Amino acid sequence: MSGTLGRRDALIGGAAAALLTMVPRAAFSAPPAAKWRMAKPLPAAMGEIVGVTVGTRLYVFSGLNDAAGSVPYGASYRYDAETDGWATLKEMPEPAHHVMATQLDGQIYLFGGFNAPGGRRLVWQPTGSGWRYDPASDTWHATAPLPRPRGAGYAVSFAGKIYVIGGVCSHGDGADHTPIPLGSKGSQTVTGWVDEYDPATNSWRPRADMPTPRNHFFAGEVGGRIYALDGRTGSVFVNNASITDLVEAYDPAANTWALVGRAPTMRGDVNGAVLNGELVVTGGEFHSEQAKMAFWGVEAYSPASETWRTLPHLQIARHGFACAFMGNDLHVVGGSFQSDGMPGVYSPTATHEVLTLA
Repeated sequence: MSGTLGRRDALIGGAAAALLTMVPRAAFSAPPAAKWRMAKPLPAAMGEIVGVTVGTRLYVFSGLNDAAGSVPYGASYRYDAETDGWATLKEMPEPAHHVMATQLDGQIYLFGGFNAPGGRRLVWQPTGSGWRYDPASDTWHATAPLPRPRGAGYAVSFAGKIYVIGGVCSHGDGADHTPIPLGSKGSQTVTGWVDEYDPATNSWRPRADMPTPRNHFFAGEVGGRIYALDGRTGSVFVNNASITDLVEAYDPAANTWALVGRAPTMRGDVNGAVLNGELVVTGGEFHSEQAKMAFWGVEAYSPASETWRTLPHLQIARHGFACAFMGNDLHVVGGSFQSDGMPGVYSPTATHEVLTLA
């Protein structure tokens, strides 16, 4: 019997060794030396927030209170890295969640999102509101409204203009901006719309549509092109949506889009930021019949070399969070550490992680 066991163990060991030789060495490479560290938490735990850096400060806005029936917070906070402290700012004049935000020339612009008109609960109403926030005076100023109301898209600034891309504009088929019942399983209008805002004239004009209509994606500008990565299709709600890994690039000068590849990880409700010619994407959310989860992987895409690299993963998986660089420090704040859409389960976090990249 012992001889038989010996031969069996030898066969198993040999098969395992052979299998290992078939796996690329990169799969066993050591993780990068950089590590995430914890910083001062957000003053309140919340998800569906946005983050924008101006100078050496991080500004966080918006937020969604799921426990109260999907009511927007309208929160406004400022983080100072030198003191590792947060300050509470003047609230958004019109609270909304899933807004599209960016900064240009030291001013922060917020467009669209979903609100709760008349305090209605369990409804996401697409809005076209536009606001400019002045960090120096802590004041809000109305802008020309977004001509095509929607939420869960993305805003990117480039060459003196702001581009609001994608999002969800309506419950049902069409662009009538009808309220979206929370958790609705009905059809929704997910768009690839691109609207260009000129702060100098306070005016908008439509541009070429993104080829893949999507929401809850990340977008950023590198080398004069705006890249859209990952995201949801079909619905604004994770339980009823599909996700994509497509990477599409927009050339504002030519007003054209092109498919440039696929991301290594397919996920929705992602966020990210740009540093040194790389688009860094992290977090996200996934739903299937077998799993319901949040992501913590971090991947960086270089359009110049058309390559991806893996960075150290977050300490806390999350989605619906704020994300921005301050210098070489990538800040990830808030969000939810578990996929949404489970009755009575709410998982917002106030945690704040920082990764320093060379």
